[in-house]
Amino acid sequence: MEGIEDFGVWLGRQLRRKGVSQAEFAQQLGLTRAAISAWVTGRARPRPEMMVRIAEILETDVATLVTRDADAGSARPIGWYHRIAHHDGGREYGNAAAVAFEANLAVLAREVTQNSLDERLDPERPVRVRFTLHELTGEHLHSFLSALKWEELESHYTAAAQSRHKAGRVLAEGLRELRENASLLLLRVDDYNAAGLTGPEYGDGRYAAVVRRQLDSHKSNDRAGGSYGLRKATLWAASRLGLVLMNSTLSEAHEGRTVRRVVGRLDLPWREVDQVAYAGPAWLGEPDAEKEHEGVARSWWADERVVADLRLDRDSDDPGTSFLVVGAHDAACNSGTLEDMHGVLGRALADNFWAAMTFGRSSPAMLEASVRALRNGEPVVSEQRVDPVDRHSALVHAMRGYLDGETVDELTATGQVAAAEVRLAVPPLEAAGRTAAPHDHRAVLLVTPAADEDQEHSRVVCVRGPRMSVTARRPREPGRGAAPFQAVLLAGFATGADDVATHAAEAFLRAAEPPEHDTWRATAELTAAYVDAPRRLAEFDAAMDAALRGAIGRRTVSRDSTGPEVLRKLLRLDSPPAGSTRRTPGSPLVDRVVGKVDEGGAWILDVTLTVPRRADRWHLLPVAKFEVRSGGRPSVEWAELSAKENCEIVEGRLLIAPDVRSARFGGVTAVASHPVAAGMAGVIVEVHPAREASA
Repeated sequence: MEGIEDFGVWLGRQLRRKGVSQAEFAQQLGLTRAAISAWVTGRARPRPEMMVRIAEILETDVATLVTRDADAGSARPIGWYHRIAHHDGGREYGNAAAVAFEANLAVLAREVTQNSLDERLDPERPVRVRFTLHELTGEHLHSFLSALKWEELESHYTAAAQSRHKAGRVLAEGLRELRENASLLLLRVDDYNAAGLTGPEYGDGRYAAVVRRQLDSHKSNDRAGGSYGLRKATLWAASRLGLVLMNSTLSEAHEGRTVRRVVGRLDLPWREVDQVAYAGPAWLGEPDAEKEHEGVARSWWADERVVADLRLDRDSDDPGTSFLVVGAHDAACNSGTLEDMHGVLGRALADNFWAAMTFGRSSPAMLEASVRALRNGEPVVSEQRVDPVDRHSALVHAMRGYLDGETVDELTATGQVAAAEVRLAVPPLEAAGRTAAPHDHRAVLLVTPAADEDQEHSRVVCVRGPRMSVTARRPREPGRGAAPFQAVLLAGFATGADDVATHAAEAFLRAAEPPEHDTWRATAELTAAYVDAPRRLAEFDAAMDAALRGAIGRRTVSRDSTGPEVLRKLLRLDSPPAGSTRRTPGSPLVDRVVGKVDEGGAWILDVTLTVPRRADRWHLLPVAKFEVRSGGRPSVEWAELSAKENCEIVEGRLLIAPDVRSARFGGVTAVASHPVAAGMAGVIVEVHPAREASA
């Protein structure tokens, strides 16, 4: 029967689990060792009357020998196995893959969800991804730590937290929070209609790529978005304790089973415990009975009670995996409340996967996503399905127009979606030689008027693979008089095509992406593999811009001149005049300002900054100025300042950590300080260095 493990393989594992040799087993049955060897190697099968005796010796029943969907006898004890330190004295003080990404929930949502999309099983149904924030306190925390076998881990954590390196400092903070606050935050990511962690324990497969290895992508097909094998590391990066548990329902049986394959992996720096040195990683599982892996913790087939105690119970038998990040935190979220983190996850999913969540009349969505928050099992924020229309209505409208075949050649009215071909000449591989012909791929550019609520517009959002949003680029010279627009560039498999040129374009653009998969540029992989790759990328950009100008034309789409568009014209970024020395490239700059005038006459502003890295924390003074018709730009006072992402507000100053790349704050101007009514002036926002406060 399909999916049932071979009898010989099953029997050999049972003998190893019991610590019984083939000779000893033969003696108990009154047979020769050769007969047992023939069973184990699959050259023969025991007679029916012998099955009863085999079941008695293995402490099971005949039905188990037939179905082979469970191991015989008592379960082996579950525990933690810690890798012994290298004999050559080498040490690792953290997982390099885990620090390749920023440790925040928005990054985790993007990377982990893309992995789920890459492993979508049934193409006729969307992959379903659910994020659950779960705070544990009191008895709920105690029972979870008991199921986790915390007593086996605490001494390792204490030793590792003494490291002077970054990983040690993060662990120390995680331990302090657990001990002082007596609370623990879990983040669980469940996916359904995905392949699951299939494959052997140590050989090639999805399971080993995630659990045993680093930088092993092991994607199931060439349609996958990722290629570096780094995305899974964001799970461990988001854990202050470096700990992730997994429960997988497999799409392909392993050892005759598919349900509740459970394992845990812990990433710690080098440490010494009881005068024994350990290399770093550890695994929670069943001690392996194989001679070459004896004592190493391997995955086990858990019962329903165990997965419930570990907070890993799944709500259906649909294949996929549940990842549990233990000690989750968001370095970019100031308050750290469940409500705030719930919002961060929802926004990140909508921003990165609006295209994958879009469906047409005859085209299902590729992804459904939801977020919920619990405290000790009780809802704090009920489960909410992410609707991309809430944040990206114009982009979704453009995508639906394409899926439903309702596009035009040129925008002439509000509500239309224009489509244009964009040629990508995929160069030949270096191995094929310079004389080989390029592949002529036809990408598709979609253009539609921007929505009034769009915070960002007039850019081209580039999408490939399973509708993976890669980057957003500002076009050159989109055309004079062009109204605000949204544009989507569909390349590779995102076009829906499946010919040779499409496969070639997908591989070419994937090679053009760095590990973050956030731009197309001349990477080392691209230039090494392809002939004349940088020029082809430049031509692709130019073709996008030309297609955009053709789709927009010289007409201006009619819009209500009294609505939010007026406010957009009044808002200005902090853009210093030519020749100004007020700012240097190494200083934070205002990237975007969104605002409106409230009923009381105050400007309500939402400001996003781009922030360069440096060794020390940034201390900045936000300044709002009115751009009046004559005279200088008078400064206005703030009635309120609030931190939104990656920053703090302390006594009117904006504080930003040194490793942050972008920050966002809000402000409300004080009406009493306005020189003129807010609606009669534009507003400019600047940030200036502030003198650090004395201790």
